[in-house]
Amino acid sequence: MPDTRLPCLRLPAKAQEGSTLSTHLRQVLALLDDNLSLNGRSASFDRDTPLLGALPELDSMAVATLITGIEEAFGVSIGDDEIDGSVFATVGSLADFIAQKLG
Repeated sequence: MPDTRLPCLRLPAKAQEGSTLSTHLRQVLALLDDNLSLNGRSASFDRDTPLLGALPELDSMAVATLITGIEEAFGVSIGDDEIDGSVFATVGSLADFIAQKLG
């Protein structure tokens, strides 16, 4: 069975709080880095880093791949009606969406 653990990335100091949300943020950064082939660039991202429209790597196909990655990594199911541009607006909005899905 393949290793499905997400790589650890160093978070900016303001995100290193140890909270559940910062854990989700860390996982989002790892997913972004892996799925978009950012080669470690996501380590410099914070909650306010814009995604959709700001990262050329995040096109419509990458969004679909990222949604699948989120479903697999977090064990959630994401319906088409749950996704809009606001979910992928920033790193923080994506982390918040995942936190909401996890309850």
